Amino acid sequence: MSNELITALGFLIIFVATTAGSAVVFLFKKEISEKVNTSLLGFAAGIMIAASVWSLLLPSIEGSESYGKFNFVPAAAGFLIGGLFLVVLDKLVPHVHFGTSEEEGPRVALKKPMKMFLAVTIHNIPEGLAVGFAFGAASVIGEKSAYLAALGLAVGMAIQNFPEGAAVSLPMKTVTGSKLKAFAYGTFSGAVEPVFALIGYLLASEIEILQPWLLAFAAGAMIFVVVEDLIPDSKMEEHPHLGTWGIMGGFVIMMILDVALG
Repeated sequence: MSNELITALGFLIIFVATTAGSAVVFLFKKEISEKVNTSLLGFAAGIMIAASVWSLLLPSIEGSESYGKFNFVPAAAGFLIGGLFLVVLDKLVPHVHFGTSEEEGPRVALKKPMKMFLAVTIHNIPEGLAVGFAFGAASVIGEKSAYLAALGLAVGMAIQNFPEGAAVSLPMKTVTGSKLKAFAYGTFSGAVEPVFALIGYLLASEIEILQPWLLAFAAGAMIFVVVEDLIPDSKMEEHPHLGTWGIMGGFVIMMILDVALG
């Protein structure tokens, strides 16, 4: 398989997985239980945490050798900037969180399904950027192993996108009263991932000096999503062991993927 085909596959699977997860709405008559929801969101959080460390932060530090003993600077600064980026999005985009029903952003006359859709879309942006940055860095390195490592990150994102798509479409069915609308909301929320993956790829491949900063930026944005969205929405305080084991399971799977393919 050519490097170009591996890249296209990585961009595609993150969207297909969200779509497949959203299609689960056609199989269930009721919403998933809180226990299952806690496990799924914990699992997604674990994958994102591991991906942030192994696939983004560590490569960011390794790629900062020119900074000498200050090689931690791009990773540390990029990580914090990624979190600030999500803060700005939260302020600019009207949305409502699934689990807490908390509204953020400008107070505008949008219906609840659209605000829920925007909340998930914000969540998916850093995931797309992370995949794009990884493949952009691989294109500069030019080695098959780098592309396989980036594909490992994309596979990890796809694995967590499946339950995430289901966790979006099933509550949407209750809000909209339509399985088809719920599926459409879930699918389109995932459409931003390949778009931002392409943006991330172009940035990382064309501006090589920014690669360590961009990788850390994606890590910071994803950790911000985990702490502010996934963990509160999972209601782990009600089912702590399920959520904890979900996080640990997701973390281990993503770690294995990164080590095996990287």
